[in-house]
Amino acid sequence: MKQFFGAFLGSIFGLIITGVIMALIIGGFIAAGLKGAFEGESQKTFTVKENSVLHLKIEGPISERGRDNPFEELDFGPFMPPPVLGVRGIVKSIEEAKTDDKIKGIYLDIHYMEAGFATIEEIRNALIDFKKSKKFIYSYSETYSQKSYYLASTATKLYLNPQGGMDLKGLSAQLMFMKNMFEKLGIEMQIFRHGKFKSAIEPFMLDKMSEANRMQTEIFMGSIWNSMLEGISKERGMSVEKLNELANNLTIDSPESALNAKLVDGILYEDEVMSLLKKDLKLSEKDKIAFAEIGKYQKSFKDSRKDKKIHSKQPKIALIYAVGAISSGEGDEENIGSESIAKAIKDARLDSTVKAIVLRVNSPGGSALASDVIWREMTLAKKAKPTIVSMGDVAASGGYYISCAADRIFAQPNTITGSIGVFGVLPNMQKAFADKLGINIDTVNTNKHSDVGTPFRKVSENEYAYIQNSVEKVYETFISRVAEGRKTTTAMVDSIGQGRVWSGVDALKINLVDELGGTNEAIAYAAKMAKISDYKIEEMPKRKDPFSMFLNNKEDEMEARLIKKNLGAQYQFLDYVKTIVNLKGVQARLPYELNIN
Repeated sequence: MKQFFGAFLGSIFGLIITGVIMALIIGGFIAAGLKGAFEGESQKTFTVKENSVLHLKIEGPISERGRDNPFEELDFGPFMPPPVLGVRGIVKSIEEAKTDDKIKGIYLDIHYMEAGFATIEEIRNALIDFKKSKKFIYSYSETYSQKSYYLASTATKLYLNPQGGMDLKGLSAQLMFMKNMFEKLGIEMQIFRHGKFKSAIEPFMLDKMSEANRMQTEIFMGSIWNSMLEGISKERGMSVEKLNELANNLTIDSPESALNAKLVDGILYEDEVMSLLKKDLKLSEKDKIAFAEIGKYQKSFKDSRKDKKIHSKQPKIALIYAVGAISSGEGDEENIGSESIAKAIKDARLDSTVKAIVLRVNSPGGSALASDVIWREMTLAKKAKPTIVSMGDVAASGGYYISCAADRIFAQPNTITGSIGVFGVLPNMQKAFADKLGINIDTVNTNKHSDVGTPFRKVSENEYAYIQNSVEKVYETFISRVAEGRKTTTAMVDSIGQGRVWSGVDALKINLVDELGGTNEAIAYAAKMAKISDYKIEEMPKRKDPFSMFLNNKEDEMEARLIKKNLGAQYQFLDYVKTIVNLKGVQARLPYELNIN
């Protein structure tokens, strides 16, 4: 009886606590006046003051689309994802500031930055264009990584903390090989692939890079590094040879060495930088600088445009975001689901007010089947209206598969693309279960090969040939899709395929892309093809409103955010293993988890 009453009272207490928490949350919503947030609108209007400075503060990831926090005055911890800067929002803010008479310059405030080279390139190009207005760009940081310095090198005045640091040592990519680990565990990874460069499966079968993989990695990394040095060289007035010399000799080992090499314009504390900024703004030391935080600034010119009546028949260009690994199903904001992306393309195709489509691809690939579903919608869209692809940091393998049907493909010089190849992995865990866990598997089949594909035994020669044949068929389909879209032969595609990875600048030379540029250039080209000049950008797929995101937040998503917060940069290794474990079907995927530093 005591146990009964204990359990009963415990349940009642739990219900009371849950009710109180929900009441506080709902009360918080009401108190904060979040009705406008649920409709995607800001309750507070930010007004830009005269003599303002656009404050571009970077501390964390930069995503394709960005994510505001409509509940910014409330703290729901892991229940809501944190706000994230979006590359397009940053670029639009810089473009707006260029012609905004109230904005006198930009303060580039870099703490740490998580972004790919192509993302940085888009922002960097916007900053370079901003300088045509003759307005200043100040950059300050306590430490500059190579990526953050590449962005900061656009500044008219570039400062480093006296006790800070800077990296200039060249690019490095480290690959994790797990062959020996699987052997110790008694797991045999059975590999099926087409493409000598399709090295996604090398971590399971080798303990180091193959010669083909090492060669392709050296080539595309060299291309990215050279592009980076050329950009720094142009903005800082230094030769590429000199920059390489500094990197090879590890010359930049202190703020003083960075100053002596003319990589920075001064070694100052932040308050000293603020004093210089005030002088440029003609302010006294007692005056406060009117900073326009980029998030609020972006909302200010968005809100001003909402006041203008937009005719329902106004032409639109659909900007469709395809971001993350590709799989079947709905997907989410960090992963491409074939259903949601295919639907977005179809909706844009059937919408008479949408005059052109721009597919923004940032994906290492994934399921070949899911990629083909999206490819089909791209071919139908191309027949109906101009269909353009803008490639981000990565548009490789399945990411290239869904791109190849477009009328025109844009990529940045440092975009990672190509990797036209496919593979499959089937673990044989029979020995691991028997020797490590003492578990034996017994099977009953109605036919000889009923259990083909099971992880509990080795495939026979006939079964291996059967699975390999399906991989070959997918590869033949892949290169035929590319040949059709790029108006060339399958033999030509095969010669540059085989899973080989290319940088954007090299992809241009071999006809995998048509032009170097970012989202803006892709949109401008789409408008030109559609013969429209006054148009609205319609971003797709439609995002869930913040309240739905809060209610539908999955437990595993909250758990992933907590783990990522605690592990930091090491989270990528856990995520990689999780991805491999969940692989299904034939894959058109980038050869490895690519993280260039």
